[in-house]
Amino acid sequence: MSIAMPQKAMLFAAGAGSRMRPLTEETAKPLLTVDGRPILDHVLDRLETAGVPEVVVNVCWQAGKVRAALCARAEAGRGPHVTIRAEETLLESGGSAAAALRDGALGPEPFFLLNGDSLWLNGPVAALRRLAAAFDPARMDALLLLARTSLAVGAVGQGDFTSDPDGRLCRAEPGMVTPYVFAGVQLATPALFADAPPGPFSLNLLWDRAIARGRLYGIVHDSVWCHLSRPEDLPAATRALRLAREPDAAERDAAS
Repeated sequence: MSIAMPQKAMLFAAGAGSRMRPLTEETAKPLLTVDGRPILDHVLDRLETAGVPEVVVNVCWQAGKVRAALCARAEAGRGPHVTIRAEETLLESGGSAAAALRDGALGPEPFFLLNGDSLWLNGPVAALRRLAAAFDPARMDALLLLARTSLAVGAVGQGDFTSDPDGRLCRAEPGMVTPYVFAGVQLATPALFADAPPGPFSLNLLWDRAIARGRLYGIVHDSVWCHLSRPEDLPAATRALRLAREPDAAERDAAS
């Protein structure tokens, strides 16, 4: 079963990006540059290309700079349409999405949730379209985009999930190296947030509840995905994206 392309998304852009310091001491992590452009623009471009018309963006750390970047994009006529949600204190991923859902900003239908530091190249079919095509709300509360731990650009530790043949996810056992890491992109229904607590909390809380119900699923990304957590990850991501677009780029660089 599949669903129509969701019309709403939420992009998490409020965090302080502490592991990216000193680069994030005076700017927000989504405004850091990869391949000549802010990460924020890369993610919003993916939404626009996939045909998602509306996105909620939460802001807190360096909120004025993120707001200015979003306004400049809108003034240039670039989509999607953005609604900014300011947070006086960080609500974390789960708390931010739950608050937006309670306020009606995400609507009653399935919606995308994206980390503000997600960075990926699409394969033959755009990743967001693959998620919509694979999503079955009768079986799933959320469908996560996963990257192969062994192929991720950047440090990802021991990974996050294992998967059965149908794509149903389980957590790793302690000390176990798992094949998949969450790639920062997911498609969720309001049902995922049933009985969500007020205030700040991580989406991990809701994922664990969904795992217990057998309703957390994943699909594996089929192109480049970059984990952006440290300053050195930015040039590594730039090289990976360039090499994926231009396979002979590394050879030209070596010759020069």
